Amino acid sequence: MNEEKLKSLSALVEGQRDLMWDAEKTIWSHPETGYKEWKTHAYMKAQLEKMGYTLVEAGNIPGFYADLDTGRPGPTLVLMAELDSVLCMSHPDADPQTGAAHACGHHAQCAALLGAAAALKAPGALDGLCGRIRLMGVPAEELLELEYREGLRKQGIIKYYGGKLEFLYRGYFDDADLCVMLHTAGGKNGFWLSPGQNGCINKQIVYRGLASHAGGSPDRGINALYAANLGLSAINAIRETFRDDDHIRVHPIITGQVGAVNVIPDCVTMESYVRGASIPAIQAANKKVNRALAGAAAAMGAKLTVTDRPGYSPVVNDPNMYDLTRRVMCALVGEENVKVEKEWGTGCTDMGDISCVFPAIHPSGSGAQGKGHGDDYRIVDKESALTLAAKFLCSMAAALLGEDAKEAKYILDNKHTPYASIREYLSAVDELCQDLEAVSYTDDGAALRF
Repeated sequence: MNEEKLKSLSALVEGQRDLMWDAEKTIWSHPETGYKEWKTHAYMKAQLEKMGYTLVEAGNIPGFYADLDTGRPGPTLVLMAELDSVLCMSHPDADPQTGAAHACGHHAQCAALLGAAAALKAPGALDGLCGRIRLMGVPAEELLELEYREGLRKQGIIKYYGGKLEFLYRGYFDDADLCVMLHTAGGKNGFWLSPGQNGCINKQIVYRGLASHAGGSPDRGINALYAANLGLSAINAIRETFRDDDHIRVHPIITGQVGAVNVIPDCVTMESYVRGASIPAIQAANKKVNRALAGAAAAMGAKLTVTDRPGYSPVVNDPNMYDLTRRVMCALVGEENVKVEKEWGTGCTDMGDISCVFPAIHPSGSGAQGKGHGDDYRIVDKESALTLAAKFLCSMAAALLGEDAKEAKYILDNKHTPYASIREYLSAVDELCQDLEAVSYTDDGAALRF
């Protein structure tokens, strides 16, 4: 790793402060949830095209990539930023119509990617590097609005709910070799590395009962809301059966109930994830959750539809990529400002899907304040969240692709990804899809199967 090269790229990044500051402010002011990020897409496209990049756009969904070729043969490194926001209606800067807010830091990722893109275009920036750098803006990292995404899937617009998985399916990673992304977290002038993160399955749950007059003839109805409440209680009752080492998290919400106070509720919709540290652990926990939901429906005589879709795979950090990342971070901020976490991360990211087929890294950088996805989240240290983040992206490119890509080649020669190819991984992911009519009854109303 050539530390002089890292210093020269860092100096080039420092000349892009105005660009990054303006981008952070603009994208923060226009938050959009997954597969709706058209304003952010257009802004990023305009900025990159001003720099001379040619974009390959996803077309019917937001998202793009642009390649920067060093002119010398070598691996392809993907540097990514996420375009979407979360939903947090109580955030003071939330969109009043949609409730979208960048309480996740993705807008800072985008600004940092633009800063890195501009620095890498500067004269001399690519000297000593080989291969290609692919700059990628990815939609739909946050797993929100599952019903909307299922609608896109049924229309044939997308196949997968997560943006990176969708991009894998569309072939945008087919000629890639390594992937790097930096998330924005708290603190100042520092970095965090974690051992890994959970993956998840997405669930849409519909309880269907029978409407009737709530006062005059409740005996003739089947209360879907009560069935849903029993389902929530049943899930809570099985939590102690989840092994601690599997890091299972289940957190359903009720998303819809149409009715009136004098009518027995006949339809309640829910969404949930089942998160865990491995695919087998997620599948085992999901079976228990489906059984609990179905038992609740059977207790009330309600019908139950469960739609399971692939969420994200657990993040599997390549150990050699992890080690190089730590060394790059130490070169940028000093070893005392690089925190190596020992605890497993129980959130999820679709960077896990990428890590299943490529050596990948997804650490965190500093610069934010407040709770992630909370109404107090904001960027308070732009030097850390933008300038340092862009320096990290450029430094990883230099460390991996410099010196005839010595570090990248070593990582690739010694990689042990869970799946041998993108196609093999997609086949495994597709096996997680299921549509269940979870309860059936005999003619006299007895539960026959659940």
